[in-house]
Amino acid sequence: MKNIKPIIWGIAIIALGVIFGGNAIGLFNIDIFFNGWWTLFIIVPSAISLITEKEKLVSLAFIAAGVLLLLAAQEVFSYDVAWKAILAVGLILFGCSILFKTIFHSDSDKEVEKKVKELKDDKTMDAQVAVFSGSDRAYKGEKFSGSNLTAVFGGVDTDLREAVFDKDVVIKAFALFGGIEIAVPDDVEIKTKSAFLFGGISDDRKETVKAKHTIYLDAAGGFGGISITDKKKKH
Repeated sequence: MKNIKPIIWGIAIIALGVIFGGNAIGLFNIDIFFNGWWTLFIIVPSAISLITEKEKLVSLAFIAAGVLLLLAAQEVFSYDVAWKAILAVGLILFGCSILFKTIFHSDSDKEVEKKVKELKDDKTMDAQVAVFSGSDRAYKGEKFSGSNLTAVFGGVDTDLREAVFDKDVVIKAFALFGGIEIAVPDDVEIKTKSAFLFGGISDDRKETVKAKHTIYLDAAGGFGGISITDKKKKH
C-alpha cells in the first residue's frame, strides 16, 4: 500500500491534536512533556519507518536508541550507559546485517556482485566526489558507461534522465554522513546491493516499464543515504 506512511502520520498527528484539545478543555490530563519526551521524535518516526520501509534494521537501531535515551531520561540508568549501549546495539545490528547478507545473498545481490566484477576494470566509468561540498552533474545526450559516486559530509546529484545507455552499467556509490541522488529514465531498471550502518537506499520511482538496460548499484556507507528518483531534483 503506497499511502500507508502518510496515513500513519495523519493518525499520529490527529492523536496529538486530540491530546492537546482534551487537556485544554479538561476532558483528561495527559502529560506529554514527561522526562525524555523529546525521544519520541526518534521513536515514533522510526516505528513508522519499521512498518513502511524495506530496511528494517535501521529502524530497529533508531528505536533501540530512542528507548535507551528515554530510560536514561527517566533515570533508570545514566546517559553514559545509554550511549555505550547504543553503540553496542548499533554494532550488533550492523554485524547481523553483514552476516545475513553474506549468508543469505539475494538474487539481486549476486547479480550485482557478478556485474561489478565483470566491469571492475572498465576505464570508461566516470567519477563524482563530494567531500564537505556538493557535486552536481547532468548527462544531456551523453553516453553513460557507469560511475563511482562518493559523498562524505556532502551531496552528489547525478541526473541520468537524458543520458544515452547502450549497455548495462555499474554505479558504485559510497555515502558517509552524506547523500547521493540518482535520477534515472523510466526505461532503465535498477538492481541494488547495499551495506549501510544507519542509512540505506530509497527508491521513489514509478514502476519501470519496458526496461531496455539495467543499472547495477553497489552501495555502501554510514549515516547517509542514496535516493533513486525519476523526477527533477527538488532543490
